[in-house]
Amino acid sequence: VQLQASGGGLVQAGGSLRLSCAASGRALRHYGLGWFRQGPGKERELVAIISRSGGSTDYGDPVKGRFTVTRDNAKNEVYLQMNNLKPEDSAVYYCAAKSNAIASGLYYGAANYGTWGQGTQVTVSS
Repeated sequence: VQLQASGGGLVQAGGSLRLSCAASGRALRHYGLGWFRQGPGKERELVAIISRSGGSTDYGDPVKGRFTVTRDNAKNEVYLQMNNLKPEDSAVYYCAAKSNAIASGLYYGAANYGTWGQGTQVTVSS
């Protein structure tokens, strides 16, 4: 599978953005999915993960209550709705896919994901 992330941009603090990640090749329903981000000088961190079935999700502590991850297996896409954005959310956001995922499984570490999109830049101004 190949992944293409989009939807990043420049937004003021308190604003919203919706990231999309479109898959091509193998159907996305076979994969557990995650969103990760990496800010300047920082390590890559987990943002949100969603199970293959879409029934289970979890979030990194900094974004809980503000971000929502969803997926549409029919459209072969995964989304990240980001609300109440803060300057510290500024980063390159990556979508990632894990093969051989169980239907309800959540996979937290970046090392679990074998396929990554190219990243989309999110910049939040204060």
